[in-house]
Amino acid sequence: MKIFSIVLCLFVVSFGFAQDNHIVKTEDGRRVLLKSDFTWEYIDLEKPVDTKIATLEEPTTNGCNLPLGFEEPKLNSKIQAQLKKGRATMAHVKQKVAKDYGCDVNDVVLLSVYEKKSNASYTLCANGKKVFYKRTGLKILEKGKLF
Repeated sequence: MKIFSIVLCLFVVSFGFAQDNHIVKTEDGRRVLLKSDFTWEYIDLEKPVDTKIATLEEPTTNGCNLPLGFEEPKLNSKIQAQLKKGRATMAHVKQKVAKDYGCDVNDVVLLSVYEKKSNASYTLCANGKKVFYKRTGLKILEKGKLF
């Protein structure tokens, strides 16, 4: 009975590996299904509407080409509460960026964030310039700098 169940399990698993279909994205944004018999077909028949072009035509607020209705990404409140003791919250990051680039804290805008408790990566706009900062533990540094 053991041998039969092992053979059956291997047989079922081999079907998963036999499927060599892959989904790829073209330069214009459409998805294509590449089949194992060297044929392909479009999954998305219509080209996706490029929203970047539409937002760039709107008037911008500063040199980072932000649309007028831009909202900063929401942060995890639990992580921010834990970072409060070590002075590494988003408010502290913005203060550091404002100090480094000689601008007001209100002029610093958060564009994107990847955040965990132990580390984070921030993309900000300061004085119309796109800047990248990282947080390791409670230390906040500009990406690419050691000290």
